[in-house]
Amino acid sequence: MKIIILGAGQVGGTLAEHLAREENDITVVDTDNGRLRELHTRLDIRTVSGAGSYPMVLRQAGCEDADMLIAVTNSDEVNMIACQVAHTLFRTPTKIARVRSTAYLTRKGLFAHDAVPIDVLISPEQVVTDHIRRLIEHPGALQVLEFAGGLVQLVAVKAFYGGPLVGQELAFLRRHMPNVDTRVAAIYRKNRPIIPRGDTVIEADDEVFFIAARRDIRAVMSELRRLERDFRRVMIAGGGNIGERLAEHLEHSHQVKIIEHNLDRCTQLSERLDRTVVLHGSATDKRLLEEENIEECDIFCALTNDDEVNIMSSMLAKRMGAKKVLTLINNAAYVDLVQGGEIDIAISPQQATIGSLLTHVRRGDIVNVHSLRRGAAEAIEAIAHGDTQSSRVVGRTIGEIDLPQGTTIGAVVRGKEVLIAHDNVVVKSGDHVILFVIDKRRLRDVERLFQVGLTFF
Repeated sequence: MKIIILGAGQVGGTLAEHLAREENDITVVDTDNGRLRELHTRLDIRTVSGAGSYPMVLRQAGCEDADMLIAVTNSDEVNMIACQVAHTLFRTPTKIARVRSTAYLTRKGLFAHDAVPIDVLISPEQVVTDHIRRLIEHPGALQVLEFAGGLVQLVAVKAFYGGPLVGQELAFLRRHMPNVDTRVAAIYRKNRPIIPRGDTVIEADDEVFFIAARRDIRAVMSELRRLERDFRRVMIAGGGNIGERLAEHLEHSHQVKIIEHNLDRCTQLSERLDRTVVLHGSATDKRLLEEENIEECDIFCALTNDDEVNIMSSMLAKRMGAKKVLTLINNAAYVDLVQGGEIDIAISPQQATIGSLLTHVRRGDIVNVHSLRRGAAEAIEAIAHGDTQSSRVVGRTIGEIDLPQGTTIGAVVRGKEVLIAHDNVVVKSGDHVILFVIDKRRLRDVERLFQVGLTFF
């Protein structure tokens, strides 16, 4: 595909890296020449210097014959105008824009074909907020991903000494829990992937990705690690968009406190939120954490826009007795450095957002993509179409499907019914198939698997 990315920041740069590896024709547009030089040196892409909303710059970037425009600059207005220009002057087929401001997002009818012609809206703050909310709802999980409208969840947990399944073969799980259907999609041991089989033995400290119907997730987690009690007391460092949205979602079911250093912002938060306690101060202030009984906090969420403040406040909160700490980190290089030590969960907003963008780049009827393990793997929800003549999956059992190496099918969703992927399950047209791909070089093969042959038409 020929794709133009406007904005060479964290999200634009990460997206360019993902897509360039998959042999797409990528052009990145930005006003920051230094950042463009760095990307051009590292990746096989074109770069254009200039304002992404200017018609001449878009023409120079090749908008006349581009398949897709992805506008992820730091300005909502630039992103919106760029999509308008691409539509009006160049008839670009697909236009994706990052829009942050709720002032735009809450206006019905604004983003329509005859108004501001944006095909797909991405709100990173909402994506990250939902990601954190699911982690708070599942204490002990490293990652929680939803498919088929939330009917199915893929959960990553670290196996602990003492878990009933640790030291056992995977086949034991089915015998031990005959009433709960689940499938282990992948195991990472010392950062290396293992494709699970019935005789695979789970070891302590393995990162285990399993898939199950939403209602069964907690039961499966209890097999891999000691179940943690539900989080009740939540402390949030940073009252920005993500902090505010998270507090708004949690305040009626949890005890929530927000620490915000900007006094004017504190006033805004106290007016907008109903039950959340808003505190003016610094999240790295030991005395403030002490006064607010940090030792009674179930989870401390560091969500400011400063990585160093997030890391230092999380480490301080953990040492002072917070049960769990969750840290938002923009610099991808820091994520692996800090997670698993004093910091329990490190979240990269770019990686959380990238899946929303990749969903619209994948060929075939792909409705959901989640980027995993800093982009090394992907979980994909694809819809099967066609019949036994035109499709390579429809009418076949899972055991008969010729899956690319490093790919596993975790579940099939048919209407409201969740079928965990055992070898004898037959895929039908219209089924949502959830796959786990540990080798991203095989993504094109996975896409081809779900593309319908000409005989279907």
